[in-house]
Amino acid sequence: MIEYSDLNSRTGEVIMNDGMVGTLGILGALLVASGITWGGSFEGAVIAGWPVFLLCGIFAFLVQWCVFVHAWWQHTEIYFDLTGSLTYIVMVVSGALLSGANDLRSLVLVALVVVWALRLGSFLFKRVKQAGEDRRFRSMKYSFPIFLMTWTLQAAWVLVTASCALAAITAQSDVAIDVFFGLGLLVWIAGFAIEIVADRQKSAFKENPNNAHQFISEGLWAWSRLPNYFGEIVLWLGVAIIAFPALVGWQLLTLISPLFVVILLTYISGVRMLENRANKTWGDDPDYQAYKRNTPVLMLWPPKS
Repeated sequence: MIEYSDLNSRTGEVIMNDGMVGTLGILGALLVASGITWGGSFEGAVIAGWPVFLLCGIFAFLVQWCVFVHAWWQHTEIYFDLTGSLTYIVMVVSGALLSGANDLRSLVLVALVVVWALRLGSFLFKRVKQAGEDRRFRSMKYSFPIFLMTWTLQAAWVLVTASCALAAITAQSDVAIDVFFGLGLLVWIAGFAIEIVADRQKSAFKENPNNAHQFISEGLWAWSRLPNYFGEIVLWLGVAIIAFPALVGWQLLTLISPLFVVILLTYISGVRMLENRANKTWGDDPDYQAYKRNTPVLMLWPPKS
């Protein structure tokens, strides 16, 4: 039998651990964002003595923290993804307006980020509304330091992911359209198409009552266990390729964007969590084990015969 004092002690340990993890996570997010902001602001547009890139970065964090106040008060995650998507949109549009960007490369970068954010944000918001929750937040939304860390990490996620596009948009150079522009646009279109098709295939699969409690292994999901994440990585690679010729000096640090997306999706928020959940659900299913052996986690590849 557990004594009350033991239980209280363990609760205190959990609170201390959450506080330490949350604090370290917030400091890490701020440190990474500071480095990217410093590089992205290099020789970029300035307004009232402030680099436009820096102003956009500050906005990203302030918005997440403001919405966090409501989210913590209500213990809800329903607006998490929607807030992130809208932050992408406001950041790149404001960056273009404040820096006076009117060259084709900048305008296309703004359009690509806006189109992607509108599509994904509305898709994720609708999914959470229908499900009534995002299972990732079941426990963390009741821990103040962990929940605050999550919103802070989203601010860093938005800023770093969009950094090479934002740096190119706010750059003071006007680079002519070149092969990088065309290649990057094709890569973005391919990634965007993969992400949309994969999401629609999974949604249709789940809507079929005959597939209840089953895993999807058809369409693009026969070629990859997470093709939507593969599409996400590819489209941000396309953005980086388009942005590259407009970047100078320390702005080149922002080209970490697609690598950051890979690390984030693979080791932090995406692949690891979904794979663990799938293993718990279908780990004893021979068909799922065969699916795992024959299907790559991310890369689209024909299934093994």
